[in-house]
Amino acid sequence: MAINVKTFKDGLLRLAPLILLVYICISEFHTQFYLWDIFSFNIQFIIIYYWILRDPSILGYGFVFLCGLINDVVLSLPLGTSPLAYLFVSLVAAYVRNATVRSTLFTDWFTFIIAVLVGNFIVYFLLNNFSEFSVDYGSLFFNSLFTFILYPAFWGIFELYRRYINLRMYD
Repeated sequence: MAINVKTFKDGLLRLAPLILLVYICISEFHTQFYLWDIFSFNIQFIIIYYWILRDPSILGYGFVFLCGLINDVVLSLPLGTSPLAYLFVSLVAAYVRNATVRSTLFTDWFTFIIAVLVGNFIVYFLLNNFSEFSVDYGSLFFNSLFTFILYPAFWGIFELYRRYINLRMYD
């Protein structure tokens, strides 16, 4: 009985990033997390990029696509805008994972800016050309900038969490 409880706890700990991503997509956060008018960042991009880069078995591409669809439905965006952006971020992370021999914060951070800029461009291009939504390019710039700046902080938090769940699995 104790082994089953420990296995369940370890499985739940491993799925926490996926649960967090689904919760953020279901809750009525915008695609950005707003604190002030100018300070916004896209936490979904950070979660997807880090976990696809470090441990793709936790956050699969199907779940990323499903979370994007959920986000589009909740925010009443045209279906497919968020999944395309999320999958592009996943594509960049998968490429970096396969192309680099030894991954560091600097290499992750440098390639993350490419993923954020193109991911935001995909969303806002599709919204601007295929829907009635208007695009504020100032907020797009600040969103990309603050998402890029906050990535190392979340990288550190997720790295500690990943080490914690690895220690528990081999305990």
